Amino acid sequence: QVQLVESGGGLVQPGGSLRLSCAASGLTLTYYTIGWFRQAPGKEREGVSCISSSGRSTYYADSVKGRFTISRDNAKNTVYLQMNSLKPEDTAVYYCATDLVGGCGRNRRKIDEYNYWGQGTQVTVSS
Repeated sequence: QVQLVESGGGLVQPGGSLRLSCAASGLTLTYYTIGWFRQAPGKEREGVSCISSSGRSTYYADSVKGRFTISRDNAKNTVYLQMNSLKPEDTAVYYCATDLVGGCGRNRRKIDEYNYWGQGTQVTVSS
């Protein structure tokens, strides 16, 4: 069975850091573009970051640019999202998802075009 499992979420104070992990089983992430998304209560799910299958292209939403860093370790079949300088508005459930077609530049796919999704991990930023 294909499974994506997010981990690393938790409660942190503003200005703190977290590293989220997306571990895959049943598929090899080497061949996939990976996106990180988040959804806050009462709001639509939004794209946060993306890394191409090659790792040569990345994308960051303006709201997280300069604070978040996406990376991948194909040997571990895992993708990471390092989150620094966290703000209360970063509070959300964070999801990873896979895409076989697009990349992270002009050909970046829309949220409903990602095929496999994890169950999410809660990130809460509060004093």
